Amino acid sequence: MPGVDATPSDERSAKGPPDKPVPGPGPRSDTLLHSVLDNTLDGVITVDEHGTVSMLNRAARTMFGRSESEIVGLNVSILMPEPYRSEHDSYIADYLRTGESKVIGVGREVQGQRRDGSTFPINLAVTEFQLHNRRYFVAIVRDISEQKTLEAQLHQSQKMEAFGQLAGGVAHDFNNLLTVISGYSELLLAMLPADDEKRGMVTDIRDAGNRAASLTRQLLAFSRRQIIQPRVLDLNAVVADVERMLRRVIGEDVQLVTVLNPAISAVRADPVQVEQVILNLAVNSRDAMPDGGMLTIETGEVELGESYTNAYADVRPGRFVMLAIRDTGSGITPEVKARLFEPFFTTKGVGRGTGLGLAVVQGIVSQSDGIIDVETGAGAGTTFRIYLPAVEEQPATLPDAGLEPSPSGSEAVLLVEDDDSVRDVTAVALRGFGYTVVAARSGRAALEIMTRRSERIDLLVSDVVMPDINGRELSELLLARYPEMRVLFLSGYTDDAVVRHGVLRAEVAFLQKPFTPIVLATKVRSLLDGN
Repeated sequence: MPGVDATPSDERSAKGPPDKPVPGPGPRSDTLLHSVLDNTLDGVITVDEHGTVSMLNRAARTMFGRSESEIVGLNVSILMPEPYRSEHDSYIADYLRTGESKVIGVGREVQGQRRDGSTFPINLAVTEFQLHNRRYFVAIVRDISEQKTLEAQLHQSQKMEAFGQLAGGVAHDFNNLLTVISGYSELLLAMLPADDEKRGMVTDIRDAGNRAASLTRQLLAFSRRQIIQPRVLDLNAVVADVERMLRRVIGEDVQLVTVLNPAISAVRADPVQVEQVILNLAVNSRDAMPDGGMLTIETGEVELGESYTNAYADVRPGRFVMLAIRDTGSGITPEVKARLFEPFFTTKGVGRGTGLGLAVVQGIVSQSDGIIDVETGAGAGTTFRIYLPAVEEQPATLPDAGLEPSPSGSEAVLLVEDDDSVRDVTAVALRGFGYTVVAARSGRAALEIMTRRSERIDLLVSDVVMPDINGRELSELLLARYPEMRVLFLSGYTDDAVVRHGVLRAEVAFLQKPFTPIVLATKVRSLLDGN
């Protein structure tokens, strides 16, 4: 009979108690469904076969910056920039006609557009279903802006690492060659009379060597392979020191203004590199003001939170000292700004720039655990802001340059260098300043010489990386015999190679190749005098 359960009672009892009824569509299930959708991290958008939006969850509303009432009932293409917007309806029409799609069931990366017109990368995955004999599509939308940023950072890091390895590999050989070129040209200039016509040719050789050395340093700086000698600095003092030179560099038609906050903390950085950063940015600003203008250098202190520092790899939030360099020049277009720190990219004419200036600045700032930010616009001038981590220590006091000792002396120096040309020019330079020099081409040869030598050695000048016994191992062996001996390491390698050989420490005297005879002699004299 209708309405009567015809199932035998024993069969019902064998199956156990009747199942609880499954809740069907109704207010409670609708509430649950909406709660689930609104608490989903990805955006969920439902459209019909005409592309009309029937629903979008909270994540989608937040992502696109629009309310539900603004979207429901409109074509979903309103959430897309061109050319996706104009082409969207044809995508659906082609799919309905052919059944072929590049999106449905596959997913792809496209661009979304917010209410304010800004675009952002999204990963779009679409599925299809039918309800009440009508066809619908569900789009799962994920904002991948952060992922793209991290990918770009990784790509840039890999590119810099690859170029750094290349630069570091050639730097050693270049630095050895430049040591010879600079050394002999300086020695020849010291020998030639002031009226000798050959002085001009030797001077050109020396200057070419200096330019080559500068280019090598720039390559290492922007690839972050340059050896740095950081110390605690007062950034205001660095700006004040470089200000006089800047006034000569930027010319009389550019007004230089400094706004220095006297209450800023100290920073830990290489003073030579900081000066290079200021100089490079000032020259860049000068070139942006061919008809004159104003260049302002400002210092201050700020607190940077995670929301800002997260965009920069290996930078932690905290207190930072700011160095801002602002000009009233022509500004930078968005297209140029996107490539601003690319090595060898330049908007200057042929022969007017290498394209390394800003790449070097970024490399130096990154090597100092800092951040560089750019605020600019075409015709609106440019402001570069550099943020260096603040430190609690007090800035170190520099010795008075007027009290530098004379570089000459008469002590005994053991020189160990595996490059014949570098060893020869270094020995000639030291002997020229009065030192007694014993030269060896390897660590093992140096030990053999010392076993036959009875006189004391006052100073060991040794290359770091050598084929048999490296400089650190040699120094330890010799210090056991001559505990009063001083040690000076030389190297044309980049910091990675030096660190691996255990010599880049605060208590170790180190001289980076290429160096000039006067720089070498001054360093030697300072060490022997206990400075």
